[in-house]
Amino acid sequence: MTATENEDRLAEMTRLGKQTYYSSVLPKLRPEDDQKYAAVDVDTGEFETDQDELAAVDRLRARVPAARIWMMQVGYDTAYRIRRTAEVAR
Repeated sequence: MTATENEDRLAEMTRLGKQTYYSSVLPKLRPEDDQKYAAVDVDTGEFETDQDELAAVDRLRARVPAARIWMMQVGYDTAYRIRRTAEVAR
């Protein structure tokens, strides 16, 4: 798989994940879910929430073994922020 194909798949997963989260999951969340992680199957809309993201994923996979999982942190735009930092040479 080429880098462009990987980028296209990632972009599609991002689109599906956000769409599923905002349309299917967010309306079902309760105030006590705030700041928990939501593991969402982008194909079915099934989800699990937990303070521990791996626990949410494990429970979702137990119910939907072939789930394509998108993670969100309830109350935030993403679950994680990835950034690159420059190291200072000493």
